[in-house]
Amino acid sequence: MSEKLSALVNIGELVTCEGEKGLNIIKEAALIFNKESGRITELGKEETLRKKYDFSDITAEDMEGRPVLPGFIDPHTHFVFGGYRAEEYFWRLQGMSYLEIMEKGGGISSTVRATRESSFEDLYRRGWQRLDSFLAQGVTTIEGKSGYGMELETELKQLEVMKKLAQEHPVDVVQTFLGAHIIPGEYQDSRQKYIDILIDRMLPAVAERDEVEFCDVFCDKGVYTVEESEKILLAAQKFGLKSKIHGDEIEYMGGAELAAKIGAVSAEHLLKVSDQGITEMEKAGVIPVILPITAFSLQENYAPARKMADRGLPVALATDLNPGSCYSESFPLLLALATLKLNLTPEEAIRAVTINAARAIDREKKIGSLKAGKKADLAVLDAPDYRHLIYHIGVNSVHSVYKSGKKVKEKGKSLKL
Repeated sequence: MSEKLSALVNIGELVTCEGEKGLNIIKEAALIFNKESGRITELGKEETLRKKYDFSDITAEDMEGRPVLPGFIDPHTHFVFGGYRAEEYFWRLQGMSYLEIMEKGGGISSTVRATRESSFEDLYRRGWQRLDSFLAQGVTTIEGKSGYGMELETELKQLEVMKKLAQEHPVDVVQTFLGAHIIPGEYQDSRQKYIDILIDRMLPAVAERDEVEFCDVFCDKGVYTVEESEKILLAAQKFGLKSKIHGDEIEYMGGAELAAKIGAVSAEHLLKVSDQGITEMEKAGVIPVILPITAFSLQENYAPARKMADRGLPVALATDLNPGSCYSESFPLLLALATLKLNLTPEEAIRAVTINAARAIDREKKIGSLKAGKKADLAVLDAPDYRHLIYHIGVNSVHSVYKSGKKVKEKGKSLKL
């Protein structure tokens, strides 16, 4: 068995993120994994493991005292899209609101037009580039939403791009169907007709794709009502798709309460969430996914993440990478805002992009923390300790990245993926 094992040794601090609280750090550690399965065999004090294993038969790599953490997870992105919306960013700087931009023909509708016109090859190429950027920052798994087609052909094109990227790029991609992103322009005067098409035609076709796991709905002012959102998500559940909700972002609508009512895995955005919504999410086990870069970009008040954490909710963080309201995949900025603006502790912020983020995509049994049996998805820091992720503001502190035990990224080097 030993010939199948590899190890990382001389780890200054191994940040496991195991348990319900804290980071559970092991100093002077080693981590042993199976090269064939890519899963962790054992971890602990290096001195202890050297007494248990014959390291002469184990391929070992010296971490030179660096910190090692679980690979980071982004549980909310829109990373496959066509076109850009730079002009909208500058409209916002001039004081124009998100709803005013939508009324001007911008917003999500602009990206829908561009994505419908984009070729599969172009979407794939740009998606690969964005995954490369995530990987360099220690991200080993992301969630990707469709929702820039809102007609079956383009929705399936987005999902197929994500499927191919998941097969060919080191970063794992969890797929979410977001056909209910907005009401498409051609159905503005017949919204019920689009909802019927979504439920009767689009959901059955999407559900045939084994790799699509979630259905999401934008439940907010000017988009989908609570009643419409519930109807769509319950229909999706009948097809085996788990629920997510974009909720309570623009105005309070009761999205969090709906997430709790229907057993959604996560409720996301939540800038305007109510106290009752927080209580009901906690009781139902809904994971709140907070997107502070979006609030920063839109110059909105931040979601009450501190209140959620104090109530015992396992807060997750995500970038919300998209071409309009948040054109950023920056994990250093995400962690800075989490601590400076959301008032999360450094430990809470790191759990929010590891084990809590894994819970938001129903992957906590496979990734998100370091323990025997889980994937050896690892972020190695070029820093004295894990706190530099927060302390070195806006700077990428990642030295190298391992995916299922294979090194797939190292600072300053080109590795064959």
